[in-house]
This record gives sequence, C-alpha cells and structure tokens, in this order.
Amino acid sequence: MTIRLLVVDDDPLVRAGLAFMLGGSDDLEIVGEASDGSQVEELADRLRPDVVLMDIRMPVVDGLSATETLRGRPDAPEVIVLTTFHADEQVVRALRAGAAGFVLKDTAPAEIVAAVRRVAAGEPVLSPAVTRQLMHQVAGAPEGSGDRAARARARIGQLAEREREVAVAVGRGQSNAEISAALFLSVPTVKTHVSRVLAKLGLNNRVQIALLVHDAGLLDEDGDIG
Repeated sequence: MTIRLLVVDDDPLVRAGLAFMLGGSDDLEIVGEASDGSQVEELADRLRPDVVLMDIRMPVVDGLSATETLRGRPDAPEVIVLTTFHADEQVVRALRAGAAGFVLKDTAPAEIVAAVRRVAAGEPVLSPAVTRQLMHQVAGAPEGSGDRAARARARIGQLAEREREVAVAVGRGQSNAEISAALFLSVPTVKTHVSRVLAKLGLNNRVQIALLVHDAGLLDEDGDIG
C-alpha cells in the first residue's frame, strides 16, 4: 500500500527537501504541499492523506491549531510534528491534541521515512526513551490548573486496577517488555491492556496516556504511583 503524505511547512526550501528525500521511496507518495495551517483542512478533505508532516511554527495558522482541527475530525490523518526543538511547549500541546509524535527537521532522511511508515502502520513514533525525555520536560513545567488534574484523575478512574498500573508504567516511558517484566504479565497481555486503556479513555497513542497520567499526578521522582 502506498502511504499518502501531505507536507505542511512555510519554508519552500524545507518542503522541497522533504519532497526530495521522501519522493525516492516506492511506498510513499507526496499528494500535496501547504505553506500554512490555514490550508490544511481543505487539502485533507480533497487529497485524503494518510499522514501529515506538520511544521509547528507558521505565520497565519500554526501547526498546533491545524493539528487540533485535524485530529478532532472523524477519519483524521495521522500527524507528525516537524520542529527544531526537542520538546517545547507547543510540541507537547500538539501531542496532547493527538499528534503521533515529532521529528526534528535535521533528522536523517531514513529516520523520517521510518517514522512515516511506523505512523501509517499504527505504531508509535516516540520510543520509550524519548517518551521518558518528554515526561521529564513536562515534569519541569507547571502542571496546569487543579481542574486539569481533577479531570485527568476522573478519567483514570474509569480504568480497572491492572489497566491503571499499565497506564502509569506507560507514563514512566516503559516499553511493553519492561512493563511485562515489572508487572509479571506477558507482552501480548500488556499490549491488550494498552489497547483497552486507549479505547476507554478515547486516546490516540501512548504519549497521550503518558501526558494524562502526568496531569493526574500519578508520577513522582521515585516512579511510585501517587
């Protein structure tokens, strides 16, 4: 199956570079380009991309707003955020909105291609190591209002005890194998629990689980459940 891509970046040189590096892959097709987030919704309707490579900073409608709009739609394409920063506030907000992950603009072409393929296959872009880095970034920032924490705790409260334990382990950035060893579960059982957590909480990916667990205050420096 050919993966249909929409590239969104206000810099024509970046768009040309992405088109050059991605266009050589037999299973990828760039079906369109946009220079601003204001163009994304119409192009997504018309071109039906599987994956959108989205610049986070654009002058009229930024990638964050465009991601929130796209991911709020039925049958939304997956979004990979393009950024020059590892995990700034806007990237975190895009991940909260349902972006599947982010890649740095100076990432090696082969890694960007691999990220697109993983996302199109429904797999996470962010490795457990990057998830841990992201959680450290979020932990160093204000946790937000008490309302956010209360809402997050209420949502986590929908989970069964084992699902909650798996969710907290995901929040720590643990891989399925690490969760399996820590909770004495098989890897397929861990995957089943992760899928149930996503379905119950209406989330798109593991990073959203991790952010929700953080918002609920279930992580501390010792890695214990709060």
